[in-house]
Amino acid sequence: MIRTFLAAAAAIALPAAFPGMASADDLAASLDAQMPALMELYRDLHANPELSMQETRTAAKLAGLMRKLGYDVTEQVGITGVVAVLENGAGPTVMLRADMDGLPVVEQTGLPFASTAVAAARSGVETGVMHACGHDTHMAGLIGAAQLLAEHKDQWSGTLVLIAQPGEEVGEGALAMLEDGLFTRFPKPDFAVAFHDAAMPAGVIGYSPGYALANVDSVDITVPGVGGHGAYPHMTRDPIVLASSIVTQLQTLVSRGQDPQDPAVVTVGSFHAGAKHNIISDEARLQLTVRSYGDASRQRLLDGIARIARGEAIAAGMPEDRMPVVTMADQFTPATYNDPALADRLAGVFAGRFGQDRVTRTPATMGGEDFSRYRRADPDTIQSMIFWVGGVTPADWQASQAGEKALPSLHSPFWAPDAEAVIATGAAALAAAAMELMPAS
Repeated sequence: MIRTFLAAAAAIALPAAFPGMASADDLAASLDAQMPALMELYRDLHANPELSMQETRTAAKLAGLMRKLGYDVTEQVGITGVVAVLENGAGPTVMLRADMDGLPVVEQTGLPFASTAVAAARSGVETGVMHACGHDTHMAGLIGAAQLLAEHKDQWSGTLVLIAQPGEEVGEGALAMLEDGLFTRFPKPDFAVAFHDAAMPAGVIGYSPGYALANVDSVDITVPGVGGHGAYPHMTRDPIVLASSIVTQLQTLVSRGQDPQDPAVVTVGSFHAGAKHNIISDEARLQLTVRSYGDASRQRLLDGIARIARGEAIAAGMPEDRMPVVTMADQFTPATYNDPALADRLAGVFAGRFGQDRVTRTPATMGGEDFSRYRRADPDTIQSMIFWVGGVTPADWQASQAGEKALPSLHSPFWAPDAEAVIATGAAALAAAAMELMPAS
C-alpha cells in the first residue's frame, strides 16, 4: 500500500476523468489554468492568517473573489462567515464548505511567505498566528471549485451554496452560522461536502464511511480540599491526593466501562494545585478532553466522570458541601458522520477522476470537526461527507516510512503541506462531487 501511495503521489497531474462529463478535458484545462492564481491566493492567505472569529480580512477577500465569479454573496453570517449562492436550474442543493481560521502558533516552516502575524488570543496573551492546520489550502481549493462550477454550468443543474466558515478551531463557527439563519435565510442543502488536508501522501484522498471524527468535550474538575502545613497532613484534607485518585479511576471509564468495539478517550491534560513545597493547597484543578463517537457513549463517559469525582470525594471523607465540581468547558463539537452510501458514492467518483491508487479508505480519528453540525441540524434530510487530501511530498513520505524522518502533524509550527497538490486535488474533488450530486438535467 505504501508503494501504491508513493506512485500515486508522484504524479499529481490533473487527470480528465470527471464521470459523465462530455468536456472533461476542458475542465482539467480550466483547473490547470487556475493554478497560478490559486497558489497566489494560498500564499497570501498563508502569510496573513487570522484567529478564530476574527477572520475579517480573509472573509472579505473570499467574498470579493466569489462575487467576481457571479455568486450572490452575503457576508457577516455568524460574525465573519461568508455564504455564496449560485442558482442553476432545477435540482438538488449542494453545500461546499471551507474553514478560514488560523491558530495561535508561531510559524517555523521557513517558507518565504511564512506568517509573521501577531494577535491577541482569547486569553489576552499576544501570540504569533499561523495556518498550522491547512485552512489556507481549504480556502484556495474552495475558490478553485467555485470557478470550475461557475465556468461549466452546463455540466450540472441545481443550487450551489459555498460556505467560508469562521471559528472551526474553537468549535464555534458552524453553530454561529446556523444560529444566524444559515438554513433559513439561504437554501438548505441536500448534501454538504468538505475536505481537510492531512499527513498522507500528497494528492491521495482518504475517506471514512460512517463516523469520521469524534465528539469533543472539554471538562473541568475543581477538587476542594482543606489546606494546611505540609508537616501536619492529618489536619488537612489533601486535594492533590484526592485529585490523583480521581485521575487514576478515570482510566477505568474506557478500560473497564467502554465496549472495546466502541472507541473512546478520556485524557487528563492539566493538573494544577499548590504553589510551595510545604503547603497543602485547598484546591486542585483538572482539565480533561473526552472523545467518543455515539451520543450514548458520550453521555456515559460524562456521567462517569461526575460519578467518579463524587465517589472518590466520599471515600476521602469530604463533607457534602466540599464535593468536586464538574463543569463543561468550551464549545462541544459533535462527532462527524459521513453517510455511508454518500461516502461510497463519492469515493467511486474520486476513483474515476484520479485513479483508484489515489483513493483509499481510512480509519476514523479521534480529532474533532464542527463540520458535523451541518448534517446534525437536520439529519433526516441532509447527507454529508468530509474527506482527507494528503499533503506530504513523496520524498518526505518515503523517508518517514523508512524511519528516517518524523513528519510534522497538523497544528505543528512546522506543518507545510504540498499546497499545490492539496489545492488541485481538493478543488477537483469538490467540483466532481458537486457535479455528481447535481447532474445536468
